[in-house]
Amino acid sequence: MERVGAARDLVLGYVDALNAVGEVMRAAIPSLERLAAVLGLVHSRRISRSGRIGTYSYTVHGAGCRFVSDNGTEVDVDFAADGSEIFDLWRLHRYGLSLPEPLDVTDQDLRTAVRSLQPLLDEVRPGWFSVAS
Repeated sequence: MERVGAARDLVLGYVDALNAVGEVMRAAIPSLERLAAVLGLVHSRRISRSGRIGTYSYTVHGAGCRFVSDNGTEVDVDFAADGSEIFDLWRLHRYGLSLPEPLDVTDQDLRTAVRSLQPLLDEVRPGWFSVAS
C-alpha cells in the first residue's frame, strides 16, 4: 500500500507540475489560452520547435511537448484533438525518474494510483489520462 501511496503522490506531483508549466507559459505568452496552443505557435513559426520560455526548456514533438524545468524535472504531455492535456503511464514514470529525488514506481502501482484519483482524473482512452474539467 505504501508503494501505491508513493505512486499517488507522484501522479499528483505531475498534475501540479503540469499546471505550473501552463502558468509559466501563459505568463510568457499572454495570448496562449491553452497549453496545446504551443503546437499552433510552432506550426505557424511564431516560436521554434525547441527553446526556452521562463524557467523551462521545451521541445515540441508529434502531438505534444516535453518541458524540463531548471532543476531537471521533466513534464511530457500530449494534446488531444480538442486541445486537452493528456498523459500516459510512461510520461508519469519519466516524470518520477526526473525528480531531484528520483521515484521509480511500477506501472501497476501507477495504474492503481491513477484509478484511485478518479474523478480528479479521467481515462480518456485506454491508458491515457487527463485532469477532469
